[in-house]
Amino acid sequence: MKFLSTELTIFLQNKPGRRNLKLLFRFLLVLMVMILVFTLIFHLLMLREGRVFSWTTGFYWTLTVMSTLGFGDITFHSDLGRFFTVIVLLSGMVFLLILFPFTFINFFYSPWMKAQEQAQVPRELPKDTKGHVVLTRYGAVTEALIKKLNRFQYAYVVLVSDLAEGLRLRELGVNVMLGDLDDPETYRRGRVENAALVATTETDVINTNVAFTVRGISKDVPIISTCNFEASVDILKLAGSNHVLQLGEIMGVFLSRRASGGDASAQVIGRFGDLLIAEATVAGSSLVGQTLRETKLREQIGVSVVGVWERGKFQSAQPDTRITQTTVIVLAGTEAQIEIYNSKFHVEAIMSAPVVILGGGRVGRATGRALAARNLDYRIVEKDPLRVKGDKRTIIGDAAELEVLKEAGIEDSPCVIITTHDDDVNVYLTIYCRLLRPDIQIITRSTLERNIGTIHRAGSDFVMSYASMGANTILNLLQRSDILMVAEGLDLIKVKVPKQLAGHTIADSSIRKETGCTVIAVKIEDSMNINPEPSLVLPEDGEIILIGTVESENRFFKTYGGN
Repeated sequence: MKFLSTELTIFLQNKPGRRNLKLLFRFLLVLMVMILVFTLIFHLLMLREGRVFSWTTGFYWTLTVMSTLGFGDITFHSDLGRFFTVIVLLSGMVFLLILFPFTFINFFYSPWMKAQEQAQVPRELPKDTKGHVVLTRYGAVTEALIKKLNRFQYAYVVLVSDLAEGLRLRELGVNVMLGDLDDPETYRRGRVENAALVATTETDVINTNVAFTVRGISKDVPIISTCNFEASVDILKLAGSNHVLQLGEIMGVFLSRRASGGDASAQVIGRFGDLLIAEATVAGSSLVGQTLRETKLREQIGVSVVGVWERGKFQSAQPDTRITQTTVIVLAGTEAQIEIYNSKFHVEAIMSAPVVILGGGRVGRATGRALAARNLDYRIVEKDPLRVKGDKRTIIGDAAELEVLKEAGIEDSPCVIITTHDDDVNVYLTIYCRLLRPDIQIITRSTLERNIGTIHRAGSDFVMSYASMGANTILNLLQRSDILMVAEGLDLIKVKVPKQLAGHTIADSSIRKETGCTVIAVKIEDSMNINPEPSLVLPEDGEIILIGTVESENRFFKTYGGN
């Protein structure tokens, strides 16, 4: 009944719908008058022939003739009566068989079906809605973000201006609301004043309009806008955006960080108060060939190795884990400890050939700038000369051509970074580069999360998902104090000490063995013990900071409860 009342409300509130309903009633009124007139004439002609019938019989005869059923049980004997029958028959064919179905479908059935569709895509959120995330577009980044919002039980809504798109997303299980992005009433109906966040991932122009419109309704709601062009950053901030994300630039930094340039430096990828998480390539350093136990990093420097990346897969750190040329180690420590690590293991980058970047779009150019910041030489291969105009380190040509790759230095380069936005092209280039150079480090961008595994199988050492990276960045700005996503599939979480573990030492708890999560800090009131000793007793009223994959976190919560 509630669904039916919603449909009726939408149908009657629609001005064209009300007009169509009036036209339908008028048509039905004309049809009824015609039937009554034909019934009256039927009685008059039958009296002229000397026969008498009841009014019910007259009504019955009119309907059977107009509907072309014509049972033949009641007929006229005179030519005038038969002529009248023909008129009634033709009128019925026109009005009942042609005009009535047309009028009913166009003036009632179609608007009713449209009202049903609109009822499935709401135009307004409940008045008590609060703490939700408002999204302005359903794309690769927001698709990944929605998965993470569902995981952490955040309510959300995606604004759509097209009903068909809204119905499609509803079929996919996405929460949507119908409304135009440039209409302030859309955001009022979306309860934006009570929202935890507004994330707009449209074009720079639309994002500016959204931010300005939302800021006119609420002065406090956080607004995150994505940005494609450097010139738009200040405009978006002036329009009201709290955070402007140049995802292309961020992706470039992420990709360049994984490039093995021979410097073996630790790059900070996340911060949780005084606790820093860093990733370090080890190629060319004295760590290569040693096990984690043999490195004695904790004893000598104070940093903890919480895990290692091997061919894009994160593995919890074990004492017997051996470090190879392609290993990327994940470190946890203070800023001073990370600086000590870099001072001890940093080596001067000695490269005989530049890093090769395939693709000169926003991500490719950003990757080049990030490599230059690390004092690493690079070459960009790009087909469109307008994209890389004025860049002397650009090779114009198709990356699928061997001569072009040779000109870029593929034969001697230590690393190739594939940055195009087309995942199919990235798979192709990954396979091609792996065939040309089985020993080269290949880092590949993936636009969609679902293609990560495919690109790994194609031969890539590391795959960075653009969608996941953008979703992590937005979620980290959601003002959560208990989680930080530091890398692809790797999270930092803060939880209260479970009752089962209170009073036990970290070693006795066996958290890493049972769940795969690593305790990297213990917080008691305002003090944080970073990289605590295994003998530390977990306090009942304290908090622990863990690092691990999504699967590890799920095992932790399943084992010790909490959410």
